[in-house]
Amino acid sequence: MIAATESVVVRFGDRTALDGVSIDVPAGQVVALVGGDGAGKSTLLRTFVGEVLPDSGTVHAPGKHDIGFLCAGPGSWAALTVRQNMDFVGGIYGLSGNELAERREELIDRAGLGDAADRLASALSGGMRRKLGTAMAMLHRPKMLILDEPSTGVDPVSRIDLWRLTSEAAADGAAVVMSTTYLDEAERAGHLVVLDSGRILTQGSYDEVRAGFTGAITSAAEPVRPEWSWRRGRERHEYWEDGHPGTDAETVTPDLEDIVIALSLTRRREVGAS
Repeated sequence: MIAATESVVVRFGDRTALDGVSIDVPAGQVVALVGGDGAGKSTLLRTFVGEVLPDSGTVHAPGKHDIGFLCAGPGSWAALTVRQNMDFVGGIYGLSGNELAERREELIDRAGLGDAADRLASALSGGMRRKLGTAMAMLHRPKMLILDEPSTGVDPVSRIDLWRLTSEAAADGAAVVMSTTYLDEAERAGHLVVLDSGRILTQGSYDEVRAGFTGAITSAAEPVRPEWSWRRGRERHEYWEDGHPGTDAETVTPDLEDIVIALSLTRRREVGAS
């Protein structure tokens, strides 16, 4: 196991950002963190790089020189070109000469940035800049690659490029952990971790998460209980925890979006009741 957390608790004042979080990040696998704003995704990632120290629990991770980290910001220096950004990071990790040049050009090509290699980062589109940041994090072939929402706000084509870069890093043996707001990306990961208000609601492969979900989801124009419903296209989906809706509404097979929302609604009801 390249990295793991065991019963990690992180508090910021009176707010608990992580509450007993335990996950494993093995070599050669992509672990995707999903959840809404304030779920604890970024905090969990930052514990792996030592930016946040837990109040209790244990974090296992490689040394900093064996980690590649893309934060939620641009991840590159605006006043440097694509190649200059790559060279600067390479120098930090001790790469130079032909080794640096070959690795830099390989990643520029794989990221689809060849035509922009001598362009300032400030002149790149949002998607191109996120691809640059991901390539910079991968440059030194880290044992662990940590990506904080690399594809948020990125166009569909660049999202595909970013996923290819990420999956190739895992195929090369890196332990990859990423947060994402796009559930179609999360479904392709080897392991999912669904967070809400700092607690894990469920985790496992996509098939395991689906198999472990209980209750029923119905679809109708008007829900019976609006507080347990959410819009999906022209219809509203509604969660029935006991699995017996007792209505004429159509029962649907839940996808990951339905599962995440249903589990989050259940968790918030439990917190409110306590």
